[in-house]
Amino acid sequence: MNMKLLTIAMLGSSLLLTACGGSDGDTIYTFKPEVPENNIKDPVVGIPVNYTLDGMAAVSADSVVMTYKMLGVNDKEVQATALVFTPQSPAPANGWPIVVWAHGTTGVADQCAPSKQGLKGNEYLLKALLASGYVVVAPDYEGLGEPSGQEAHPFLNVRSEAYSITDAVVAARAYLTGLGKKTNGQWLAVGHSQGGQAVLGAAQYQSRAKLDYKGTIAVAPASNLGLILAGGEQAAIGKPDQVQIDLLAPLDTFTALITAGLKNQNPSLRFSDVFNTPTDLIAASAETSAENSACYDVLEDRFKQAMKTYVVKNQTLQGYPRTKTNFMAIPSISTFLTTDSQPLQKKVTTPVIIYQGVADATVPKQVTDLLVASAKTVGTSIPDANYRVGAWDHTTVYTTNLAKIVQDVNILMPVK
Repeated sequence: MNMKLLTIAMLGSSLLLTACGGSDGDTIYTFKPEVPENNIKDPVVGIPVNYTLDGMAAVSADSVVMTYKMLGVNDKEVQATALVFTPQSPAPANGWPIVVWAHGTTGVADQCAPSKQGLKGNEYLLKALLASGYVVVAPDYEGLGEPSGQEAHPFLNVRSEAYSITDAVVAARAYLTGLGKKTNGQWLAVGHSQGGQAVLGAAQYQSRAKLDYKGTIAVAPASNLGLILAGGEQAAIGKPDQVQIDLLAPLDTFTALITAGLKNQNPSLRFSDVFNTPTDLIAASAETSAENSACYDVLEDRFKQAMKTYVVKNQTLQGYPRTKTNFMAIPSISTFLTTDSQPLQKKVTTPVIIYQGVADATVPKQVTDLLVASAKTVGTSIPDANYRVGAWDHTTVYTTNLAKIVQDVNILMPVK
């Protein structure tokens, strides 16, 4: 008998119907979840190696870099890396809960991975979480620090970041179980900037881990990237040259990282499609495979220095060859800006806490206001008390609130 296979994918409260196959006959209904469950066998690759930077080994029973398997942005199994830290205190009777730390922007090259360059000050939060009795898992994200050195990091791709997180948690539990160390199946995620966006993605895709997800703490989360880029351009108009350089160089840096990250799914995309020459050569130094690849700070400095050199020669920044007109209309970039990089597009039912500074020039408050408002329109509950706004900038919104973030973790997921 010829059978028609009809796949029904659950999309929130709606159904996506996809008919496969052929002729008349009976119809078989299969249900396909929107978020695929993590059923990866033997998720830990090899033996984790000791992590000795940042003084983490002195405050951890285990301090390692773990290579693990995850579902990549191209829907294929890839390998990724994550830091795993275990408390020195005895585990509770039912096992430790897990906190994921999702880092901010470091770059897209392998040497920019936290597991390779260090935690850059984030160890203070991680040490506080360890002292409170939590296992801490800190993914590098897909393509950062991965073993082959060939895969591009899909910078700010929400699903990629989310799966980096969910699959790292699953692998970390497997690793600890192999050591005879028990976790209790509870976990939550904390992140800043790119990491803030990543943990909001984890909230949307948390069901992949098949564990008890307790909530999300997002600090200055990236969102609405097109508005950030366009708003930065507008803010620079009419300003003195040096002020323009300080505003525009970070925008070009993010655009370069976005372009590099998109090459994972769009290998034909060129930096010269986005940047004018010779600025495209600076942008290309972000790429993973480049011999002189640069992490975020170095890349931004390269953009600044080129602009300053131009001003010295021409006595004005006007005419400097930056990004091409309407580069955001390139199909792959347009899709990325409107869809692939935008968190909280689907209803999230677990608790969400967001910290935002009114003096933040990197992720402006207006952008996060829009994120919160749009999340509420799809049914996500973010009470006013959970949207915490203060007189912080992009850095101090995190550093000033370290103790409060740990307190939030304790409330959402107490160690018992």
